[in-house]
Amino acid sequence: MKDVIDVMELQREKGQRVPSIDYRALEFADGFTAARFTFECGIKLGAQPLTIATAAVLLHRFFKEVDSSNYDCFLIAASTIYLAGKVKDDPLKIRDVINVAHNTLHRGSGPLELGDEYWNMRDAIVQAELLIMRVLKFEVSITHPHKYMLHYLRSVEGWLGPEEWRKAPIARTAAAFLQDFHHDSAVLDYSPQHVAIACISLALQCYGVRLPLTEDSEDAAPWYTVFTKDLQKDKHWEIMEKMMEVYNREPEC
Repeated sequence: MKDVIDVMELQREKGQRVPSIDYRALEFADGFTAARFTFECGIKLGAQPLTIATAAVLLHRFFKEVDSSNYDCFLIAASTIYLAGKVKDDPLKIRDVINVAHNTLHRGSGPLELGDEYWNMRDAIVQAELLIMRVLKFEVSITHPHKYMLHYLRSVEGWLGPEEWRKAPIARTAAAFLQDFHHDSAVLDYSPQHVAIACISLALQCYGVRLPLTEDSEDAAPWYTVFTKDLQKDKHWEIMEKMMEVYNREPEC
């Protein structure tokens, strides 16, 4: 069927890029494992980046309110993906969500037949979606750092000039940091503007890019003060450290 995602083909493509992870063998890890599962499923489903980020935020917010041991984190993850598609007007077919989630948990498995297992999982996702909405008090609208980061990056590009801007992939690296930070529930602890600035700062530091007319002295105003006045240097470093800690939590395959 052409209108159903070929999970086997997705699995073959995924296997060529990175080693497969057995999510069932991993600990909950404060939501990191479920968020990693969410991102893998979202990418396989062809969801928009903001849709996947929304799903990750909904996932973290849900588990912040409940005892994670009482819930199947992978079912909740699948449900947040389905819900995020509705929130961001990026509709995902529930059958595709079911098949991709099932295949990601059970590597090598084919699409589920329209039998008891399929209908049970479908009902579970729908019921979990309603549960998530109730737990979050139907507050599923999210202000993401992405739009702020795009605005800030355009300014940074203008400051550096076209030639210097092309020397290092600052925008792509900052976007990667932002995506990866959504694996950690700490993304909920900071304002979207501050997260966006921290992603850009980390990308600039990775490539040793220095912005014009900036100084390293303690008294000098940081480059980002033109965008926000309430981000202190200590808080700025704290966010960047949290981002770097995410990479220490990567499971060994």
